[in-house]
Amino acid sequence: MKIVFTGGGTGGHFYPIIAVAQAINRLVEEKKLVEAKLYYLAPEPYDSHLLFEQRIEFHRVSAGKWRRYFSFRNFPDMLKNLGGFLLALWKLYTIYPDVVFSKGGYASFPTLLASRVLKIPVVIHESDSHPGRVSLWSAKFAQRIALSYPEALQYFPREKTALTGNPIREELLNPISRGAHEFLELSDSLPILFITGGSQGASFLNEVVLDILPSLLEHYQVIHQVGKDNFAEINQRAWTIMEKSQYRDRYKLFAQLNSTALRMMAGVTELVISRAGSAIFEIAAWALPAIIVPIPEPISHDQRTNAFTYARSGAAVVIEQVNLTPSVLLSEINRLMSDKTLREKMIAGAKNFAQPEASRAIADEILTLALEHEL
Repeated sequence: MKIVFTGGGTGGHFYPIIAVAQAINRLVEEKKLVEAKLYYLAPEPYDSHLLFEQRIEFHRVSAGKWRRYFSFRNFPDMLKNLGGFLLALWKLYTIYPDVVFSKGGYASFPTLLASRVLKIPVVIHESDSHPGRVSLWSAKFAQRIALSYPEALQYFPREKTALTGNPIREELLNPISRGAHEFLELSDSLPILFITGGSQGASFLNEVVLDILPSLLEHYQVIHQVGKDNFAEINQRAWTIMEKSQYRDRYKLFAQLNSTALRMMAGVTELVISRAGSAIFEIAAWALPAIIVPIPEPISHDQRTNAFTYARSGAAVVIEQVNLTPSVLLSEINRLMSDKTLREKMIAGAKNFAQPEASRAIADEILTLALEHEL
């Protein structure tokens, strides 16, 4: 049994692939099936260590973006897609998998097109409430479609579509509180905030946080994940701001938290400030109240809809970036942190929204198709 994964470019695409691979490996073991051979076709491996851990073989396939506006860069990217398609066609013909699983995005286009030509069964997962163009196109020939948000159902054929939620890596599903304060070098006498822009970081959000950092540290401890590309600059500026502060030990800056640190953060944090990507589903699984700041629509067409969909569950409040000033963010943090009853209602909303079995549901359907294809 052979299964190919495709998609990538960001953690929001890559980590759900890892989550589904974990679920496939677990189901194969539980059902005593023949070991599944797993492959990942994408422009970059994103995280070679995680691929190795899940025994996923990486094959590089180029892909180019197609921008929604006129750009001369669209022309060389068209050539990347053509080259990627020809390479994916050869790779898939050589591997000849039983199923291709796509997380969408431009990186998946060449492999999906090759899958269609070779008539290989396709399963797609769409993470956003407003689907991307590759997902809408590939839905026409996909055998199964999995969605994270109910708002996306209107875009896909009902007979082959299921609302599963977003796949989350199994090691992140259970927060750890015991020993977390010691591990993260935090006090257990002050509330903890977690601020993140997602796997890539978020420059605008980071800037606003730095503006209010001295005020935040008077009352809270802050775990701040800024992304690898932003770490050096934010680190220098943060320590300049806090050079003479008696509270500088309350600020913990990370480029990217590993799985253990994320679980420990989730076990002790009382409020999360985040963008509106796939992190929403991790926050929901951890049952943490949240302030969601979506990327503006001209840049990301889906995050605003994602944010307000999640907010309707009662688990979060939304501040749009155009309204995100330092005083507004500080005021909203203080409002939520001073109202325990409201935070408890938000926790209940997060629990109702969370779908921790998403990975298993998708993996089960992939294996069913794979076994049918083998016959």
